[in-house]
Amino acid sequence: MIEISAYKWVPPFAQGRVRDLRVRWALEEAGIPYSVMLIGLGPDQAAPEYRAMQPFGQVPVYREDGLTLFESGAIALHIAEKSEALMPRDPKLHEETVQWLFAALNTLEMPIMFLVQLMFVGVTDGPVRDAALERCDKRLNELAAVLKGKDYLVGDRFTVADLMMSAVLDQVRETGLIEKLPAVSTWHERCHARHAYKKAFADQVAVFKEHAPPG
Repeated sequence: MIEISAYKWVPPFAQGRVRDLRVRWALEEAGIPYSVMLIGLGPDQAAPEYRAMQPFGQVPVYREDGLTLFESGAIALHIAEKSEALMPRDPKLHEETVQWLFAALNTLEMPIMFLVQLMFVGVTDGPVRDAALERCDKRLNELAAVLKGKDYLVGDRFTVADLMMSAVLDQVRETGLIEKLPAVSTWHERCHARHAYKKAFADQVAVFKEHAPPG
């Protein structure tokens, strides 16, 4: 059976944002069963046996029949190649899906994560934050232009591109940036209304609740 790694617990601000959720969601969409290897923050991440699988000590790690992968994008693409539920078989649509998967992880996630890092260290105003907000807003408006009049990014159906893009946007779901763009917010809600997402999210959060520190 496929095994993925995930954290036992993270602070509330990170819950629902840890990247094993992307892999859980992809596996649920594909209807592929899996098990979870839980690790703790700190020593477990630094353990030599874990670093042999994930040199940066992050989650998720994906293991299947002797294959070990890290990086949520690479893992999601691997899963998608197994399942027509996530990847169109039409060659043109296939390549467009891969294109948008990479756009999510590069063009969108890079400015979004810079803004998130500023928020994490308490930078709530000033020129650096203003510039970060402006860049994120620009990219989201460009995404809105693509999604206008469309239900999904590629063709007329949900793909791994929608999965990854909507997961990336989760990082700024409490900033108001998504809600002010109807084409983006409606699409984002459509993706997250899927049963596979709800199942993956519930399973991740259940682990955090089970392993929450006392008090």
